[in-house]
This record gives sequence, structure tokens and C-alpha cells, in this order.
Amino acid sequence: MAESVLEHHEMQIQNEDDIVLVRRKARDIAQACGFDIFAVSAVTTAASELARNVWVHAGQGIAFVERLADGARSGVRVVFKDEGPGIPDVERVLSGGYSTAKSMGLGLSGSRRLVDEFSIESTVGQGTTVTFVKWTPY
Repeated sequence: MAESVLEHHEMQIQNEDDIVLVRRKARDIAQACGFDIFAVSAVTTAASELARNVWVHAGQGIAFVERLADGARSGVRVVFKDEGPGIPDVERVLSGGYSTAKSMGLGLSGSRRLVDEFSIESTVGQGTTVTFVKWTPY
């Protein structure tokens, strides 16, 4: 069955307060979907890490936080877009432990492990789009 978007929120990421707002909206939608506490925490953590990446690496960007339905499942999709420097080696970053921001370099790789679907599109000098989806079990 094709997925439907039941709720859509467009949120600017321009400062640390916006990271909190994105995290809160993702958590609220995860709770509305009926996720258990572990899945709510996974969605909240991934949204927080990825929103922080936008702010730290690009200075600003946008997040689209959506509530999905797909037959018997409910889900949360969050898309992060920025026009920052881009990621020259996505595979290296996803392997974990690599960072250009003096951090542990686990934000992207850790977020990927917390969700069901994860993708990155990045072009050096043009920006990055990261998308994740977390679904309720059937």
C-alpha cells in the first residue's frame, strides 16, 4: 500500500532553539503514532542529532517532519535540507568515527542505526539532504 502523509510540518533550523523544536515535533509525532518508549527515544535522538548537524555544518537549513500511514503501519519521516559545504565522502562518514567538527563523528552513523529507512544525498559546495523514516511494527 502506498504511504500517505497525514501531517506535515516545515521547520527552519537557524539556531540551537530550533534544534529543540524539531526534536520536540518528531517526538510528538512518534508518540501520536503509538511508538513504544524506545522507538520514541530513537526518533527523538535521530532528529536531534541530524538537526544539530545542519546547524553546526551548514549554519542553517530546514526540516520537514511528517506523520505517515502505510496500511496498518504508522510512521515518522524527517527530511533535513541544507545548502552547506556538503559531504565529500558519505560512505566514510557513515562508517562512524569521522568528523570535521571536532566531535566523535557518530551522529550520522548512529542516527542511521536508530531508524528503519535512512538516506543521504550530498553534493560538495551545494548542500546535503538527509531523510529518515521510522515505522511502527505491523
